[in-house]
Amino acid sequence: MTLSQKAFSLLQYPLPHHALSRLTGFAARSEVPWLKNALIKAFIKRFNVDMSQAQEPDPTAYPCFNAFFTRALTADARPLGEGLLCPADGTLSQHGRLQAGELVQAKGHRYSANALLGGDAALADEFRDGSFATVYLSPRDYHRVHMPLDGTLREMIYVPGRIFSVNQATANYVPGLFARNERLVCIFDTPQGAMAMVLVGAMIVAAIETVWSGQVTPLAHTPQRTRFPTAVTLARGAEMGRFKLGSTVVMCFANPVEFAELAPGSTVRMGQSLGRYAGEAAQLPLA
Repeated sequence: MTLSQKAFSLLQYPLPHHALSRLTGFAARSEVPWLKNALIKAFIKRFNVDMSQAQEPDPTAYPCFNAFFTRALTADARPLGEGLLCPADGTLSQHGRLQAGELVQAKGHRYSANALLGGDAALADEFRDGSFATVYLSPRDYHRVHMPLDGTLREMIYVPGRIFSVNQATANYVPGLFARNERLVCIFDTPQGAMAMVLVGAMIVAAIETVWSGQVTPLAHTPQRTRFPTAVTLARGAEMGRFKLGSTVVMCFANPVEFAELAPGSTVRMGQSLGRYAGEAAQLPLA
């Protein structure tokens, strides 16, 4: 780790994370034409955002910055591959098997599924011998999150916390980063066993949304569990949520996954194959 990375991580500890995020959220929701157009154009230039695959390629057509940031893509922009799908555009930070109920955050840093899932030991035990994958969404990426498998929502758990940046520099230094940040844990039952989709908040992330309940963060200062009287079933590849400004998705699978040949740090796109479960017919190059 470089000195600048360490300094960047340390400087985040005293910052008023939630106040900064609320301020950013206020600007991102603004529909004042000159302000929202200036923000969008500056963002596109700063992060070299590709608008050619957006359903609406005209930056000035969006009513606010949030609408631009969570923009939809054209129907053919993200074809679905075989097996287990990548849920979002971004960087595949880490992936592999859980070891004694722990996931890899970065080289030399591990954290527990129990902490990630909000301290529910019984729930975490379902994933003890399974697999995980972490996808980091950078500012320039497409920010809708999709289903890796067919699934029926079992419950949703909001877990309060800090909102450190989740880029690689911070992941290298802040212990238990994804289990410390505010997050939304979505537990699905799938044909391949239980699956947890954890949408992790981050510095200046104004909110997280799901397709079944709309905006769900920020909420109270205590964990909140929600079950839905009507079953929420989503197809493989369907949108399940979105970030208003970027963050990270951590997936946990109760049964082991044989991952494709993708090294940590690989650039990935929503819909590409991440791997397959043992016994599946899909023939993918495996690590």
